[in-house]
Amino acid sequence: MHLKRLIIAFFLLPVLYIYTMYLPAEYFLFLIVFFSTIALAEFYTMFRIKGLLKYAGIVCGGALLFVFFIAREFFTDILLFSALMIMGLRLFIKREPEASLSDIACAVFGLLYIPGLLTFQLSLDRADPRWIILLYASVWAADSAALYIGSAIGKRKLYKEISPNKTVAGAVASAFGGIIGAVFIKVLIMHHIPLHIMMILGAAVGITTVIGDLVESMFKRDAGVKDSSNLVPAHGGVLDKLDGVLFAGPVFYWLCISLRLLQ
Repeated sequence: MHLKRLIIAFFLLPVLYIYTMYLPAEYFLFLIVFFSTIALAEFYTMFRIKGLLKYAGIVCGGALLFVFFIAREFFTDILLFSALMIMGLRLFIKREPEASLSDIACAVFGLLYIPGLLTFQLSLDRADPRWIILLYASVWAADSAALYIGSAIGKRKLYKEISPNKTVAGAVASAFGGIIGAVFIKVLIMHHIPLHIMMILGAAVGITTVIGDLVESMFKRDAGVKDSSNLVPAHGGVLDKLDGVLFAGPVFYWLCISLRLLQ
């Protein structure tokens, strides 16, 4: 399974490169909306958000991404409108007041957690598609390093209450993996970025990838599920694959802004 994971990563990275570099930005938007929709549906299923409330949340998630891409100044308004609509729907579709706050909170939080965090990738892609390549290469390298090193030499558990298989060695390896991925992309397509800046970006991605993974594991344990879905046999769902980059994307963007790499 470990070898298959590497083969998939080495196959997908060139595909992502061609897709983001040679197609208009609208195509990346469609890709983000597609995966966001599946991940959001998985999240709602995990927390038993059903029926009209679930589908309304999914539609709102897609709308948030489109609005952010077309006219981001209205993003907050659409987010608040979505929250109001979800509250109103919960009022009328279920007469029982029990668990109403739980239903509404999960539905609205899903919008922040998945499409909300994915908007940062739209900003990165608009600035320069190479930032997307750098982000995903660093996340995949960090994830792979954590898996291989953690399973090989990891003994001390990182956070056994949340994810019993994660180790301190794996977390450290994730940071170094992120650096390796970032330096690899520098050598290939981003020669103009100084080496030390790439190492900072890669380390930040590696660290936040672990945190993103742990956060999703926390949600899954709360929901009482092992994987977000069984969409990909033996690999889990789309949300299981996006968990690290959901956290890494915003941190990566903010760091680029702080280092004046983005205007």
